[in-house]
Amino acid sequence: MELLAGLANGFMELFKAGAETFAGWVAGIIPLIVVLMTAVSAVIKLIGEERVQSLAQKATKNIITRYTILPILSVLFLGNPMCYSFGRFVEEKHKPAFYDATVSFLHPVTGLFPHANGGELFVYMGIAAGITKLGLPLGDLAVRYFLVGIIIIFIRGIVTEKIYTSMKAKAK
Repeated sequence: MELLAGLANGFMELFKAGAETFAGWVAGIIPLIVVLMTAVSAVIKLIGEERVQSLAQKATKNIITRYTILPILSVLFLGNPMCYSFGRFVEEKHKPAFYDATVSFLHPVTGLFPHANGGELFVYMGIAAGITKLGLPLGDLAVRYFLVGIIIIFIRGIVTEKIYTSMKAKAK
């Protein structure tokens, strides 16, 4: 009987811990995300959606901007999953690589711009909790994630483009 009561108490403690974490997010991270989403939407409206689209089309013209600037802009301005819609500015042969670069940037961006991918917040907040416990600053981690993310998406874009080109040639 004691074993059953212990399991029931443990089960409830698990949910209490989850509720505590959720309450912390409601008071902390969720308002931050709402404010960031509002700010990004306001910036897009101020700049003009046509100008943002024009910039996106220009960014597809060379390999460097196609796999750095365009994925970054799409993730920052549209967030996940809308960021993939910027693929409409990319030539058909570059779409797989654009998608790979974009999807690969959704985690590294979370530390600086949590609005971009709410689903990744759980991962980032877990890592951030460990960094905070060590007494290290989160800003350094967020900037490093962001910069390494840019390098990774560029490499992935190029590699995926090469793989796609090779596979397409073999298919003919």
